[in-house]
Amino acid sequence: MLLLWGAINTPLVYVGSYFGFKTTPPETPVRTNKIPRQVPPQPWYMSPWFSALVGGVLPFGAVFIELFFILTSMWLHQTYYIFGILFLVYVILVLTCAEITIVLCYFQLCGEDYRWWWRSFFTSGSSALYGEFIYFWLFLVIFGYFWLFGYFGYFWFFLVIYVWEM
Repeated sequence: MLLLWGAINTPLVYVGSYFGFKTTPPETPVRTNKIPRQVPPQPWYMSPWFSALVGGVLPFGAVFIELFFILTSMWLHQTYYIFGILFLVYVILVLTCAEITIVLCYFQLCGEDYRWWWRSFFTSGSSALYGEFIYFWLFLVIFGYFWLFGYFGYFWFFLVIYVWEM
């Protein structure tokens, strides 16, 4: 693997940088301002917290039943066999997260709020928080700090993987 990286990636980096520095930079069709525009006042339903909470409900609702079966089998030491349906649910989750993020980002940009980067990240990522806390409060009975730390530790680890994948 190291040989592939050294033999393929490194020469391509140098060839690309050579051709990149030889070309002229493209001219932008409009002039940009160094001072960012002021964002007009937004209505209450366009706040970042509200859009993150609303944006997580639909993807979580799409995968809740399958998530319940997976978590129940994991915490009760059972075997989960239905990987084909799990993959289908994963595809539904990815598509739902992408669609709800695009729609809420579009609404934000229509309101002339150009700070969309982190809001789009947290809009789809909040569905993981729904999954963690709703399963914990409704279905899981944990006694002791060690098990509580184990549950939330595992879920924060999965949350980081889930959010970075979206």
